[in-house]
Order: sequence, then C-alpha cells, then structure tokens
Amino acid sequence: MAPNSQASVNGDKNPNPTMTNLDLEHQPTQDLNTSNDNDDFDYSKRSQWLRAAVLGANDGLISTASLMMGVGAVKQDIKAMILTGFAGLVAGACSMAIGEFVSVYSQLDIEVAQMKRDNNNNKQNSPVVHVVGDEEGEEKENLPNPLQAAAASALAFSVGAMVPLLAASFIREYRARLGAVAAAVTLALMVFGWLGAALGKAPVLRSTIRVLVGGWMAMAITFGLTKLIGSSGL
Repeated sequence: MAPNSQASVNGDKNPNPTMTNLDLEHQPTQDLNTSNDNDDFDYSKRSQWLRAAVLGANDGLISTASLMMGVGAVKQDIKAMILTGFAGLVAGACSMAIGEFVSVYSQLDIEVAQMKRDNNNNKQNSPVVHVVGDEEGEEKENLPNPLQAAAASALAFSVGAMVPLLAASFIREYRARLGAVAAAVTLALMVFGWLGAALGKAPVLRSTIRVLVGGWMAMAITFGLTKLIGSSGL
C-alpha cells in the first residue's frame, strides 16, 4: 500500500509542473506572434480616412487663417475679421465635403466595375462558386465609402477653421489679435503635422516642418498681397 500511495502522490504532483512548463513555453510564442502582427500592420489601409481627416483639418486651418490675416491686413475691425473667417469655414466645409464625395464616388464606381469584371472571370475559370462569393463579400467590405469620406472632410475642415476663429474672437486690440491668430495657427499646424505622421508611421519631424512652413507661407503671402493691393487704393 505504501508504494502505491507514493506512486499516487507522485502521479498527482507531476502533471501540474508539466502543464505549467508547457504554458510557459507557449506564452513567449504567443506574445511574439502578437508583436509580429502589430509590426506587419499595413498602415496604408488608413490612407482614405487619414487623408480626409488630417488634410481636411490642415486645409481648414490654413485657408481660414489666411483669409482672416488677409482681411486683417487692410481692416482692423474685429467684426470684419470674424465674419470673413466664418464665411471661409462654411464655404470651405461645403466645398471639401462635395469635392471628397465626388472624388471617392468616382473611385467607388471604378472599383465596382473592376470587381465585376474580375468576378465574371473567376466564375468562368473557377468551378468553386462559394469561394468566389466569399471573395466578393470581402471586396465589398473594403470598398470606399463616399459619405464617410465627405463627412470626415467637412468635420475636419470645420475643426481646423475653428482655431483661428476662436483665437481672434476675444481680442479687441488689432496687433495682439493678429499675433494670437498666428501663434494659435502655428501650434495647431505642429499638432496636425505630428498627428498625421504618427498615425501613418511617417517621419514626424519632416512632416511637422513641411506642414508648418506651408502654413506660414500661405498666411504671409495672403497678408502681403492683400496689404499691397489695399495700400495701392484699388
């Protein structure tokens, strides 16, 4: 009885260490696979909504700020500056939404036509019908959404345009107002440049500098040309 009891005790103790070792052996493999899946993520899949969102915000920020700076070059009235910015926000958001909708819808038509041609060829060449049906369903899920892209563009443009509007709304003094708009736009350009680079896994410094310099140039050119035309008496 004693040997059997000893064997029974040993038999009860041995499986647990064995299972624990197996778990420990498989755990690093699972973590490694998870890490590889993250490394293999295709960031180009984000291009549609990333382009519509980040570029829309940049357009709203730069175009509205440039309009306000241009009007501010010849008019010191805060009301004229705010109304100009608001008109730019509404017009720009509508323009971005319509343009994005038309562009993405054209892309959708092209991809749907190509998908139909490919599916017809697959049905003629492949006897397995259900596989073709599954592939067609997956392709439809990956098609671009025009309404989503249009809404993202309009919303992003409005968010960007609100930055210079809010910066100028509460400052009555002329020079301080122009400085506040320029400072707020500079900060927002840096944030948008960093955000676009971070989401797309692109070089952060290069992207930020490119967006920042482009915004400065747009505001400076608009301000300078408007000031020149306003001073000439045209």
